[in-house]
Amino acid sequence: MDLGLTDRVYVLTGASRGLGYATAECLVADGARVVLSARDADAVAAAAQRLGGPERAIGVTADLAHPATPERLVATAQEHFGRLDGALVSVGGPPPGSAATITDEQWRLSFETVFLGTVRTVRTVAAALPEGGAIGMVLSTSARGPVPGLGISNGLRPGLVGVAKDIADEYGPRGVRIVGLLPGRILTDRNRELFAATGDPVRARAEAEAGIPLRRIGDPAEFGRVAAFVLSPAASYLTGLTVPVDGGALRGL
Repeated sequence: MDLGLTDRVYVLTGASRGLGYATAECLVADGARVVLSARDADAVAAAAQRLGGPERAIGVTADLAHPATPERLVATAQEHFGRLDGALVSVGGPPPGSAATITDEQWRLSFETVFLGTVRTVRTVAAALPEGGAIGMVLSTSARGPVPGLGISNGLRPGLVGVAKDIADEYGPRGVRIVGLLPGRILTDRNRELFAATGDPVRARAEAEAGIPLRRIGDPAEFGRVAAFVLSPAASYLTGLTVPVDGGALRGL
């Protein structure tokens, strides 16, 4: 199947590793070019080099909490590659802990990055996209059901689903699509850290896998392939929805 990604250009945030990088790999493998952003300068430069260097990928050191970041990423794509066709907006997971124990400061910092940083980036990119453009928002299965021990995510992710739907409605008449992606247990550094925090990562992983119908943790590439499809012209009639990538873990229909 030809996804129609050849020479299309995408911005991906939080993409020096994890789900963002996995998606970038899939996009580039199908002929797209990418602008990667992350806060770690060395990591994002190395990621861009692994994807083929300046002809295929460039890295930008940036923090989504900074108001100027989205405009800078849009400008970089347009100046370096001459166009922009979409974005994958991914932000690192907020600190773990129950909603009852998270401090006000942790809530504020997480809101600035996870929530406001995402909203600011999506609306900025959406305004710059031509007809046929697409944005994927990396959220979490916590958008549909609380995940124990992730109070901030449980509080903020459902609101971002509402934002995605609202922006999809607004930009749909222009032919711009917005889709939320809900990763479940994917073997990223984030999930390794959550398993390790339990004190018994082997047991924690086994318990997580027991609650997944496919009985295994997902591989980042399995998320990346879904995200690349959603961003591609092949998914041109998908917008305003959320797509779980969770091995069947969510029980809602």
